[in-house]
Amino acid sequence: MDSSTEISPADSAYAEAHDRRILIVDDEEPVRRLFAESLRQFNSCETAANAQEALDFLAQESFALVITDVHMPGLGGIELMRKIIELYPETAVIIVSGVDRTQRVIDAVRVGAFDYLIKPCDLGALTLCVERALERRSLMRNARLYKQDLEIRNGELSRQKSELQRLQAQIAHTEKMASLGQLVAGIAHELNNPAGFIYSNLAILKEHLLRLERYRISYDEILLPPEITERITALKTETNYLSIVADLVPMVEDCYSGAERIRDVVQNLRLFSRLDEAEFKKVDLHEGIESTLRLLSRYYTSGHINLKRDYGQLPQIECYAAQMNQVWMNLLVNAAQAIGSAEGEVVIKTRCNERNVVASISDTGSGIDPKDLKKVFDPFFTTKPVGEGTGLGLSISHSIIERHGGKLVVGSVPGQGTTFTIAIPIRANRASTPVNSTI
Repeated sequence: MDSSTEISPADSAYAEAHDRRILIVDDEEPVRRLFAESLRQFNSCETAANAQEALDFLAQESFALVITDVHMPGLGGIELMRKIIELYPETAVIIVSGVDRTQRVIDAVRVGAFDYLIKPCDLGALTLCVERALERRSLMRNARLYKQDLEIRNGELSRQKSELQRLQAQIAHTEKMASLGQLVAGIAHELNNPAGFIYSNLAILKEHLLRLERYRISYDEILLPPEITERITALKTETNYLSIVADLVPMVEDCYSGAERIRDVVQNLRLFSRLDEAEFKKVDLHEGIESTLRLLSRYYTSGHINLKRDYGQLPQIECYAAQMNQVWMNLLVNAAQAIGSAEGEVVIKTRCNERNVVASISDTGSGIDPKDLKKVFDPFFTTKPVGEGTGLGLSISHSIIERHGGKLVVGSVPGQGTTFTIAIPIRANRASTPVNSTI
C-alpha cells in the first residue's frame, strides 16, 4: 500500500479508541449503570437517559456502538436507531427491550439493528453480543477502506496505463518520423546529383541555343542560288523548321524551370529532415517555417487559402531543428484541413520578448467545440473522420515544445477559427522541463 492510501499510526490509534466506545441509552438509571459497569472493563462507556441526550452525545463524539432501550419518554429506541443509521451509518445499534415478541425482533433487525436482547438480559450474553457487534463493525469498516484503497489503486493503474500508451505511441511515432526522415534524406541525396547536372546542363544548353540562333539568323540572310534556295525551302517545309525553331528555346526554358523546381524540392527535403542537424543548436525559425510551407504547397498554393505572414525580428534560438519542423508541419496541416475546401485565411505571426520567441498559427476554419478544447493534446484524440487522423500530431507537438522548455496553448471559437500559440525560451536547456513561459 502506498503512502497515499495507508492508514497512519495516529489514525489507527484513533480508530482503535473509537472502536471500543459504547453509548448506553435507557430511561432507567440502574440499567444504565449495570450495563456500563459490566462492559467498562474492555470498553469506554457513556450513558444517556433518553434519545435526545443520546443524539447530543453522538453529535459531539464518535461511538462504535449504541445500546438502546425501546420504550423511553419522547423518542423511542426504534426511532433513535433510524436516526443513527441515517446520520452515523458506521455506528452499530443493539436493541434491548422487555417486549418479547418475534415480530418486534424481526422488525428491529430489518430496520438495521445488529441484535435484539430481551430484559432482563444475561450480562455474559450482553458482553458476547457487544463483542460480535464491534467485530462485525470493524470488519465492515476495513472492507470499506480496502475497497477505497482498491479503487484508488485501480484509478492509478488506469492513469499509468494511459500514460504508458501515450509514451508508447510517442515512441512509435518518433521512430516512424526518424525512419521517414532517413528515407527523405536518402531520396534527397540520390536526387541531388542527377538534378544538379540536369540543371547545370540545361543552363549550358540554353546558352548554346542562343549562339546557334545567331548562326541560324546569319545563315538565313545569305543569298544562295535559286535552285539551292528552293531545295532548302522545301526541306524547311517538310521538317516544320520554323515551328521547331520557335518552340525550341521555350521548351528548354520550361525544362530549366522544371529542373529549378526539382532542385528546390530536394533542398527543402534536406532542410526539413535535417538529419545532419539532430544536435541541439541555434536555428532560424523562419527558415524552418518557410521550408515546411514549401512542402505543403498543395494546401497553400491551391488559391482558396490566403496565407499571411506577419514575421517579427527573431534571434536564432537553440532547439532540435527537425523536431521543430515537425511541429510546424502538424500545425500548418491542421490549419489547412480546418478550412477544408472553403475560402479561408491562415496567419503566421512571430514575435520576440526578453525571454521567449512567440509564434502563433491562426486559421478561419470551423473551430473546436469547447467540450473538446481540453482534450486536443491528449494522445489518440481526434475530431477527424476515421482514417483521416491518428490523434497523435498535436500530442507529439505539445511534448516537443515542453521538451524545449516552452508552452503550446490553443484558443478557439466555434465557427470562427482556431489559434495555436507557441512560446519557446530563447536560451533553452536541452534537458529542460516546462517553465512558466509568458504567451
